This record gives sequence, C-alpha cells and structure tokens, in this order.
Amino acid sequence: MQIFKFGGASVKDADGVRNLDRIVTGFAHPPLIIVVSAMGKTTNALEKVAEAYFYKTTDPKPLLAEVKNYHLEIANALFPDLDDVIYADLEECFAALEWDLEDSPIKGYDFHYDQIVSLGELVSTKIVAAYLNKSRKTHWLEARDYIKTDDTWREARIDWKETQRAIDELLIPQINANPNFIAVVQGFVGVTSENFTSTLGREGSDYTASIFAHCLNADNVTIWKDVPGVLNADPKFFSGTVMLNQISFEDAIELAYFGAGVIHPKTIQPIRNKNIPLHVKSFLNPENAGTVINQEQNPLPVPSFIFKLNQVLISITTRDFSFIVEDHLAEIFGVFAENGVKINFMQNSAVSFSVSVSADEFKIPAIIAELNKSYNVSNQTNIELITIRYFNQTTIDRLLKGKQLLLEMKAGETIQMVVKRME
Repeated sequence: MQIFKFGGASVKDADGVRNLDRIVTGFAHPPLIIVVSAMGKTTNALEKVAEAYFYKTTDPKPLLAEVKNYHLEIANALFPDLDDVIYADLEECFAALEWDLEDSPIKGYDFHYDQIVSLGELVSTKIVAAYLNKSRKTHWLEARDYIKTDDTWREARIDWKETQRAIDELLIPQINANPNFIAVVQGFVGVTSENFTSTLGREGSDYTASIFAHCLNADNVTIWKDVPGVLNADPKFFSGTVMLNQISFEDAIELAYFGAGVIHPKTIQPIRNKNIPLHVKSFLNPENAGTVINQEQNPLPVPSFIFKLNQVLISITTRDFSFIVEDHLAEIFGVFAENGVKINFMQNSAVSFSVSVSADEFKIPAIIAELNKSYNVSNQTNIELITIRYFNQTTIDRLLKGKQLLLEMKAGETIQMVVKRME
C-alpha cells in the first residue's frame, strides 16, 4: 500500500494534472491512495470568499465566480467534450456553496471558514480522479466518509477510533477486493459527529496522507513537492540551501513544530508510531531520490533555518506589576484559544509575558482589546521569528546582520529569535 500526496502547486493547471498522471504511471505500485490539495492558490481565494461572506467586506459571489472560472479553465483543457460528466459534477459543487452564501452566518467565522474553504479540495479531486479514470480505473473517495474529527474549526482534532473504524469498514474491503485499487481523496478535510465539514489546518493535506497511512498500515508515504526534497532553509529567504537526504523522525517533528513549510506539524507522529517512511520528492524531477524521513538517528549535517515573517510581538503585564502566575497565564491562553490564534513563540519574566503570533487583521486587534480589559498590553508589528535547529554562533551572527534582537530562547539544539529589521 502506497500513499501519494500532491499539493496545490503540483495541480495548479492542466499540465500539472497531466504530470500527476505520468507520476502515477511511472512510480505507483497499487494499491494506492492519492491525497490531493486544492489547486494552485484556491485556498487563499476561498479565504477571501469566507471573509467577504462573514465580515460583509464585499459581495462574495464574484470572488467565488473567479474560483469557479479558474477550475473550469483547467477542466476545459483536460476534457474537451463539454458533455463530460465532470462539468455536471463541478456545477453541483459550486452551486451548493452559491446557495449557502445566500443565507446569513449562523455560527462563528471559523465554522463558516471550514464550510467554504473545503470546496477547494472537493473540486480538485473531482478533476484529478476524472482525468486519471481516462486511462485506469480510479475511485473518487469522499474524505468525510473516513476522517472523523471534533468541532475545533480550522484545526480539527482527529477521532482516531472512529476514523479507524470507518476505514476498516468502508475502505479496506474495497482494497482487499481489488489489488489494483487506486483512489483519489481530499486532503485537509474531515467531518464532525454532527456531519459538519471540518478542516485540519493550513497545509493539512500532509496530515491526511499520514492518517490514511497509519490506519492502512501503508508501506510508505510520498509527498510530491516543487522542491527536490527537504532543504535546510526556504530558498526564498536564505541563499546556499542544502538538501537533506535523510532526516530522523525526531528532527522532522522538531522542524515541523517550529514551522518548516515542507511538512505539516502533525504529519510525522502517526507514521512514526508505525515506522512508515516518508519520502519528500520533486514532482518536477520525480526520478530523483529526494529526502527520506525515517527512524535512523543521524544529526543533521548542517544547521536548518525556519523563518516566520509578518509576526506581531505582543507584550502583556499586570496592571499592578504583580507576578505573572498560573491564573494569569490560564486567562491569557484562553483569550488566544477562543480567537483561534496559535502562539509561535512565548517567553515570560516575573512581571511580563510576551508572545509572537502571525498577523491577522481581524483576530489580533480582538485579542489585544480583550486582554486590555485586565492587563497592560503593547505590541510591535513587522516582526520576524527565526528558528535555527543545530545552531552555532556563526549562523546566529549571519542572521542578525541588520536586525535588532528583541527576544531569544535556546533549548537543546534549537534557538528561536524574535527580531526586527533596523531602518
């Protein structure tokens, strides 16, 4: 059993879908589950639809029409026959959301975000499955039949017992009946016990692949990316990057936790628990070996760097300058949790607590306003968070050139630095 995962960049246009077909032909050994993300920048586009709908910033329907036209252009290039059933399938998908946009919001923003943004994976898998089905029998699977979650919108937690039960009862019999079984399924998407769509967090399709691998006892997982493998830094921010041929599960977990963009943070543990190797390979050069992540314990040969830009540094102190203690921290964390904001870095002293979070024009002002009711709160914008795994002083000095160091924290082999570019 193999699990392939293709991200949005790999299926951003018709040529990408054709290339996916070639990779399946050349490198797959059925049975095979193919996890597919939304095409190109569709998730970003649907986020704008969600914001327009919920916050009433503009009419969401023209924004949705742009998304629909983008997918129809791809479909037109792949399916010249306009009577092909794919067009009816796509029309049904978009019509359902168009109808929903007619109604007023009934719950919070994060709930409606999940209902709207999940459309991207739905339509991408419809197109990919239909195209693969031209040359081989390919099943389209509904992820919500298998991935069972709670209702933590935008960051749903997996109900592993129910997910395993669904896969055992609904999917494994199909696979056992057909050794050449190939299926396409949505990444990123799950369902709650009340049958509402949930999502697993941005880039959550990697996690979906890991969930299926764990529950199916897969032989391996391959994530197909637009990079040759796992690099020690994002080439957009760092020159002279080095590809890492092999990474231990432990190092991969650390890198993902601190924000390495190649791997979703929750991806590693489910496959590590069953010792299932993860390959990160290039869909542009699929014959290259890429990076393998497995149980072999080899320290990384070079430092690895993770850059988080557009951060906000929020500093909180008590009004009477008393110590920041457990009850304060519980209240502060509660405010962030209620607003669905992740803390990327935190540091506390006796009388202050500081965090770095990703900028959000709606959520961060709400958090600051709520905290200001009980605390003195200050904030700085346009902050950067730099994480180095296997750091040394040379790398630290290199990255601090032209920057002011605001906060730092060292833990074992990792250092995190909150910095601001000097004018």
